[in-house]
Amino acid sequence: MDSELSSQPECWERAIAQASRERLLPARGQRIAVVGCGTSWFMAQSYATARESSGNGETDAYAASEASAISTRSYDAVVAITRSGTTSEILLLLAELKGSTPTVVVLGDTESPAADLADTVVGLPYADESSVVQTRFASSALVYLLTSLGIDLGSAVADARVAVAAETSAELLAAEQFSFLGTEWTIGLAHEAALKMREGVQGWTESYPAMEYRHGPISIAQPGRVTWVFGQEPSGLRDEVAATGALYVNTDTHPLADLVRVHKVTLDRARSRGLNPDTPRHLTRSVVLES
Repeated sequence: MDSELSSQPECWERAIAQASRERLLPARGQRIAVVGCGTSWFMAQSYATARESSGNGETDAYAASEASAISTRSYDAVVAITRSGTTSEILLLLAELKGSTPTVVVLGDTESPAADLADTVVGLPYADESSVVQTRFASSALVYLLTSLGIDLGSAVADARVAVAAETSAELLAAEQFSFLGTEWTIGLAHEAALKMREGVQGWTESYPAMEYRHGPISIAQPGRVTWVFGQEPSGLRDEVAATGALYVNTDTHPLADLVRVHKVTLDRARSRGLNPDTPRHLTRSVVLES
């Protein structure tokens, strides 16, 4: 995980260059669905929100295991995000759509079964990983997808170079609980940050749309806990969290680079607890279900 998360700025530069020269994703104006499992599902959420809000077309995000609505709705194409290309739910969906709805797979392992089932492959083999806990593949896939929308991510790369080298404070290392918040496309980042902390640290971690935090979840904020906001913060939230005694984190760092910082904090917290995030308990690199 250490070497993989640290390589993200370089992987992002490659993804930006690749997306700038390729035209493999559904065209502007097409109605599409984006699917994934786990981390890839959260990247699908971020991409879907960014694509639709930027005027590129109606875009829905689904967990692949809950994508039955795709067959009953009229989509021009389906984009699947998968690092391993062997996840059972993704393969089943691609097989079901074969010959009826055009599919694009954003893929880490380009030799995997998903490459044969999809109509179009966006290959990111340089971002593939051996660690169970994903970092660079997910973020590189999202960088590719956002770049395809015409979004300039140069500042994200620069900020990520700082994030991978940042020291983790004693307060973050010792924190009892984290709540990650986001707005619009960064809500997916908040969900992904929480998943990283649960996987790597076995820690109590929650995630919400930032404006929803006031509607109940803020009740758990207290000294020794952290409220971390990606991107633009809602007016007044900082003061409300400060009143609880919880540590409030929100910076002018690009949200994608802020996710890298969470990766680094997760790794440092895991190490401080004697845990190995490359092999978290009960998890494998890919979920392959019995037939």
